[in-house]
Amino acid sequence: MVGLAAALVVAASATVAVRQVGSTQACPAIADHPDWSVARRWDEALLDAIRRALPAPTLHARNLFHVSAAIWDAWAVYDSHATGYFVTEKHSVRDSDLAGARNEAISYAAYRVLTSRYIKAMGADQSLSEFDDLMDSLCYPLNVTSTEGDSPSAVGNRIAAAVIAYGLSDGSNQAGGYSDPEYAPVNPPLVVAQSGTTMNDPNRWQPLQLEHMISQNGIPVVNGVQQFVGPHWGGVKPFALPAAGPDRLPLDPGGPPRLGDAATDQAFKDQAVEVIRDSAALDTTAGVTLDISPATRGNNTLGTNDGHGYSLNPSTGQPYAPEVINQGDFTRALAEFWADGPDSETPPGHWNVIANAVSDKLASNLMIGGQGPAVDRLQWDVKLYFALNGAVHDAAIAAWGAKGHYDSVRPISMIRYMGGLHQLPLVAGLVEVVTSETTAPGQRHAVLAGHEGEVAIRAWSPSAGVGWIRAADWVPYQAPTFVTPSFAGYFSGHSTFSRAAAEVLAGFTGSEYFPGGLAEWTVKAGSLKFEPGPSQDVTLEWAKYFDAADQAGVSRLYGGIHISADDFTGRRAGAECGKAALALAQHYFSPEGTQ
Repeated sequence: MVGLAAALVVAASATVAVRQVGSTQACPAIADHPDWSVARRWDEALLDAIRRALPAPTLHARNLFHVSAAIWDAWAVYDSHATGYFVTEKHSVRDSDLAGARNEAISYAAYRVLTSRYIKAMGADQSLSEFDDLMDSLCYPLNVTSTEGDSPSAVGNRIAAAVIAYGLSDGSNQAGGYSDPEYAPVNPPLVVAQSGTTMNDPNRWQPLQLEHMISQNGIPVVNGVQQFVGPHWGGVKPFALPAAGPDRLPLDPGGPPRLGDAATDQAFKDQAVEVIRDSAALDTTAGVTLDISPATRGNNTLGTNDGHGYSLNPSTGQPYAPEVINQGDFTRALAEFWADGPDSETPPGHWNVIANAVSDKLASNLMIGGQGPAVDRLQWDVKLYFALNGAVHDAAIAAWGAKGHYDSVRPISMIRYMGGLHQLPLVAGLVEVVTSETTAPGQRHAVLAGHEGEVAIRAWSPSAGVGWIRAADWVPYQAPTFVTPSFAGYFSGHSTFSRAAAEVLAGFTGSEYFPGGLAEWTVKAGSLKFEPGPSQDVTLEWAKYFDAADQAGVSRLYGGIHISADDFTGRRAGAECGKAALALAQHYFSPEGTQ
């Protein structure tokens, strides 16, 4: 399969001539991507807006779904079998006018929702200009604002008005800036530049305090102390999940392991050690190599890493070619690719990018569910976005519902806290107590002379790569201005978003496999941002959508910001979200069961 590289970095805006609102000047042709449907154009414009805004996966997942549902409703208005989500009215037009009516209604609906949602966001001037330019390129005047009548523009404006009104009462507290005034952390901030940490409760989330705190896309944060993003998000109205109740999460798999709990104390400690082991695996000097191809990796049982790859590519009938790579290059490339750092569309948007690349690959044979008649690209895109973004919206509600409820600790606090109290399990060559013998010149802890009696770990550090450091000084493999996301760990948003999206893609396309049985992304030599590397090109490869989703979850352990309980639980929760969202979306497509 041709790699996803080109598709995954594609930008949305077309090159168009700007004309005055209400002008009778002839509509300019869209020169860029003439094969894109109008739904695809609005999805790409939304992804651009997300890249400019502050990273907030919950908020962006909600916007992706609400815009996708508005687009769906505008399409479904003109289909006798389909059922709208926000608006259920029906209109008829001549067959010759159907495509034009749908494009117009979709555009007004998407435009009005997007301008409402991003008018106060970071980068609003650029985003609103892009939305305006897209309307201009499609020849739809911005001053047509009426919601009265049966014209496609009025239909689109009416749908948008319904979505905007819904968003003010869906539990997100949009009017209050999406904040939760009732939440307060139980632990004082962990000052990253200082050694160790103090915690009132080692099982609860601890905000970080950074001397220079910058968001993932380069926006300075003035006070440098993290604020929990979305602790109330479990109360947001979902798509296919059951709504939360006073004493009920929308999806509750039970809590994470807890320090001091008789049943899970050892798991808590073991999983902290696992994060340290993964941090040590970032070492490029150890001489360890791995085959990272689907011949040996992937094909896991849900919620595990028990897979051993695939014997053959089902599309070609041939074995997957091996790709043997330095382990440190692979683990660092993995952590950075899925980290969704600067200029990112965050995980929900990342899976929209992947979905668009898959759709492009399948463009000559678009059959929903892999069977039945082929559909045109507009119908495919509209239905795929509705199901996919319904799934990631629910994934945000499920994951953040648990994050807010369980308020669980992150690895940086776990490792520093237990290291300071000698509660980390000792593992030869990985977790050890510093002694006068081990700090002698030429010995393994020589750089820690003066810290005899403390716990040392072999892990990554930003100043020296992988080596022996004090447990009290450990930081994840992340940018020093970011370090760890500003919300609780359990359970992983990356894992939940990714598995939910993978379930939709597998069901919607009719195959668990990427087109051609292989998708790939090359991380170029020297392109890493956290430190120099990789030393050679690293091509990440996935046979199935589930393999990519699992790798997204694993990447967060190498990145040092999750434990395996966060990852595995997120995968299982994501599977529930994805399957439920696809099943419900199919009901909206046609209650009678036809596509």
